[in-house]
Amino acid sequence: MILDANQLAAIKQRNDEELRRGSRASHGYPAQTVLNLLHTVEALKQEKRKWKKLAQERGKSLARIAEIAGVPVADETAAGYCDDRP
Repeated sequence: MILDANQLAAIKQRNDEELRRGSRASHGYPAQTVLNLLHTVEALKQEKRKWKKLAQERGKSLARIAEIAGVPVADETAAGYCDDRP
């Protein structure tokens, strides 16, 4: 199941409410587990952004090296070498 930003925000809001309720929280609600999962999702998003940026920089560097070496470069490589697929 893939969650969009609105769904993640709703989960975070409900979890925050459960955490605020403290000892009066719903019995059996895994608030800490949900909190850990939300932190993991955020960390994965940051890693994805980091690797995407690295791939774009790598593509630009490869295009620059090919330009200096005089090797013809395909348009997709010169455009940044990284597409926007997830």
